[in-house]
Amino acid sequence: MTIGVLIIAAFMIIPLVVGFFAATKSTKTSEDFFIQGRGMGAIAVFFTVAATWWSSFAFLGSNATFYTNGPVYLTALAWNLLFGFMYYWVGKRVWFLGKRFNYITASDLLGDFYNNEKLRMIVAGILLVFTIPYLQIQLTGGAYLIEVASGGVIPFWLAALMFYFIIVTYVWVGGIRAVAWTDIIYGALLFFGMMYAGYYISQHVGGPSGLFEGLLATSPEHLTLPGPQGEMGYPMWFSLFAVTAIGAFMGPQIWLRMYSVKSGKLFNLMPFLLGFAAIAYMGSLLAGFTGVLLEPGLANPDQILPVMLMEYAPFALASLILAAGAAAAMSTANSQIHAISTIVTMDIYKRYQNPKASQESIIKVGRWSLIVFSLIAYVMALVVPGVLVTIGIAALAGTAQLLVPTIGAISWRRAHPTAAIWGLVVSIAVVLLFTFVPVLKNPLGFHAGVWGLLINTVLFIGISLMLKRTDKEVVSRFDTARNEYNKLYHPELVDDEIDTKREAL
Repeated sequence: MTIGVLIIAAFMIIPLVVGFFAATKSTKTSEDFFIQGRGMGAIAVFFTVAATWWSSFAFLGSNATFYTNGPVYLTALAWNLLFGFMYYWVGKRVWFLGKRFNYITASDLLGDFYNNEKLRMIVAGILLVFTIPYLQIQLTGGAYLIEVASGGVIPFWLAALMFYFIIVTYVWVGGIRAVAWTDIIYGALLFFGMMYAGYYISQHVGGPSGLFEGLLATSPEHLTLPGPQGEMGYPMWFSLFAVTAIGAFMGPQIWLRMYSVKSGKLFNLMPFLLGFAAIAYMGSLLAGFTGVLLEPGLANPDQILPVMLMEYAPFALASLILAAGAAAAMSTANSQIHAISTIVTMDIYKRYQNPKASQESIIKVGRWSLIVFSLIAYVMALVVPGVLVTIGIAALAGTAQLLVPTIGAISWRRAHPTAAIWGLVVSIAVVLLFTFVPVLKNPLGFHAGVWGLLINTVLFIGISLMLKRTDKEVVSRFDTARNEYNKLYHPELVDDEIDTKREAL
C-alpha cells in the first residue's frame, strides 16, 4: 500500500511541476491562456489530441465493453481513423478560418458564418450541457483507479477531490500550455498501460492463443456479433463508430486543439498517427476477454481491469498501470475543464456581459470558471451512478450534432442559419428522447446519436435549399476565405470568379 500511495503521489506531483513550468512561458493574454497563442508544435499537438480523445471511456470502458458485449468495441480501430480524418479535413479548415478571423470557440465560427446570435447561444449551450456529463465520468473513473491503486487508503470521495484539486491548480496557472505539456506524459502512460495490462493479464490463461481457445470452448458468443447479450450487432457497431468519433471531435476541447495549431502541415499527420495509436485497444481486448474466463459475473463491468490487476499482478505493477489509467482520465478532464471555462468566459462573459473586458479580467473569469464547473462535475461523480460507456455515448451523441452546421460553415455557401437552428434543436430533442425514454431506445438497433445526425442532416439540407441568405457580405467574406485556403492547400479547387468579384467590390 505504501508503494501504491507513493506512485499516486508522483502521479499528482508531476503535473503540478509541469503546470508551474508552463506558466513561466505564458504571455498573460487570453489567447495564450485558451489557445497558446496559436503556436502549438507537432509533438504537443499529437499527444494533447490523442490524450484528450482517449479517456476513462477508453481505459476502463473498453475493457468493460469487451467483457460484457463481445467484439463490438473493435469498431474503435475504425473510429480512430474517422477521428483522424476529420481532424485533417474539417480541423484544418477550422484552423485556417480561426486564424483568419480570430476565433477561439466553436460559437465564434458558427455564430459568425451564420450571422445569428440565437445559434451562437444554442451552440454554447449544447457544448456546456453535454460536456459536463463526460467530464463527470473522467472524475469517476480516475477517482476509482486512484482508490484501488492506493489499496483503499485513499477513499473514492477523497480521490475525486484530489483529482479535482490537481487539475484546477495546474490549468489555473498554465492554461492550455500546461494541459498540452502534461498530456505528453499522460499519453505515453496511457498507451503503455492499455497495452501492457492486457498482455500481462492474458498470460494467466495461456496468452492470446490460450485466451481465444478458452473463449471458443466456454463462451463463443463473445467472439461474434451481436455478442453474448444479443444487443450489439452491426447497427450498434456502426453507431459506436460514428457517434464516438464525431461526438468527441465536436467537443469544445478539440475545437481549442484545432485553433491552437501552429502550422497547417501538422494536420496532415494526424490520420496516420491516431490510426497507429489505436493498436493499444488490443490490450483492452485481451484484458476484457480474459476477464470473461477469470472473473465471470462481475457486478460492475467497469471494474474488471482493476479487479484482475489487484488479484493477478504484483501490487506495485498494478498501481503503476492503474495510475496510467488515471492519466487517461486526467488528460481528458483537464482539457474539458479548460474548454468549459473558455466557453463561459468568451461566449458568455466577454460577448454579452463585458465586451470591453481587459485581458486580466478575461483570464480571471476563465480561472474561476474552472473551479465552479469542476465542482459541479465532482458532485455529479459522487451522486450520479452509471456505466462509463453508457454515459459517455449519451454525452457524445449530443455534441456530435454540431458536425452538420460545421461542415456547412466550412464548405457550403447555401448553408442557412434557420436550417442550422432547426437541425440542432430537433436532433438534440431526438437524442434526449431516444436516450431517456425506454420504449424509444435504439430503434432498429441504431443509437440515438445516429438518428439525430440523420434527421439533422435532412433538415439542414432541406431548409437550406428552400431558403435564401440575404447577408451576402458574410457569405462573400467566407467564400473569399475558403478560396484563400484552397490557394494554399488545394490549388485545383480555386475559384477565380471569387477573386474577380472581390476585386470588383
